[in-house]
Amino acid sequence: MDRDQLADFLRRRREALRPEDVGLVAGPRRRTAGLRREEVAALASMSTDYLTRLEQRRGPQPSEQMLASLARGLRLSLDERDHLFRLAGHTPPSRIHRTSHVSPALMRVLDRLDTPALVISDIGETLAQNELGVALLGDHSLHTGSRRFFAYRWFAEPVERDAYTADYHDHHGRTLVAGLRTALARDPADDTVAAIVAELLAASPEFAALWAEHEVSECVAPRRKRIVHPTIGVIEVDCQVLVAENEAQRLLVYTATPGSEDHDRLRLLSVVGRQRFDVGAAESAPTQRG
Repeated sequence: MDRDQLADFLRRRREALRPEDVGLVAGPRRRTAGLRREEVAALASMSTDYLTRLEQRRGPQPSEQMLASLARGLRLSLDERDHLFRLAGHTPPSRIHRTSHVSPALMRVLDRLDTPALVISDIGETLAQNELGVALLGDHSLHTGSRRFFAYRWFAEPVERDAYTADYHDHHGRTLVAGLRTALARDPADDTVAAIVAELLAASPEFAALWAEHEVSECVAPRRKRIVHPTIGVIEVDCQVLVAENEAQRLLVYTATPGSEDHDRLRLLSVVGRQRFDVGAAESAPTQRG
C-alpha cells in the first residue's frame, strides 16, 4: 500500500469534482475546490473521519469493498478505479460484466454505420447486428442454446466455415479456442463458458486437440478476412474492433478499400439484403438446441 500516493490521488480526484457532477447545488458561499470531504464520504457511504485519515496518510488499508465505494463516490473511470486499487495494495477487480444488454455507446455507433457491423460478447455471442451485417453474415438472432456462440457452431457444425475461405480456418479456430480459455481462466466459476467447453470437448476432436495446447488470448476476429457470400462471391474485408469500456462487448465493423472491387461488392449487400438467408432457411438450418 502506497499511503502517500493514495492520499494524493484521493485528494486530487475529490478536488477535481464539481457539485453539479454529482447532483449537488454549489451554493454562493462555497470556497472549497471541488467537493468537501463530507460530501464524498456521503457519496461513498463512509464516515468523514475515515476519508480524512486516508487523505492524511494515517488510515488503515482500505478493504476492496471500501475502495469500490470510493470509486463510485468519486465517479472514477475504470482506469482510475484500477489505479486506486493498486495504490491501496489490492488487485483490481475484473472489468468483465457480461450482459445481453448492449452498451448504449456501441448501439449509437452501430445505428449510424453504413457498412456491415455487429456487436458480440467477449465469448462470441452476437448481441446485435445492423441490416448490412445480417446481409453479409446471416441473422444470428435465429440461433438458440449453444448455437448462439460462434465457437460452438465453428467446431460442432463445420458448415459454418463455408462462409469463410479455407486460409482463414486454422487461425480463427485457434483464436476461438484461446478466447474461451482466457474467459475460463479469468473466471473459473463461469458456468456459461464451462458448459460450452464441455460440449465441444465431447463433440469435436479438433477442439479437444486445440484446447490441450493451452493457448490463451482474447477472442478477437482477425483484422483481414475473406468472406464467401453465395450470391455476391468472395469479399475481402477489414475488420475493425471497438471494445466497450467494461471489455465484455465489442463492435466489429467490416469495411473494404474505397474504389476496390470488394468495396463495390459490399455496396451490393444493400440490394441483395437478407434474401439469400431467408430462402430455404427451414430446409437447410440444423436442429435448434434449446
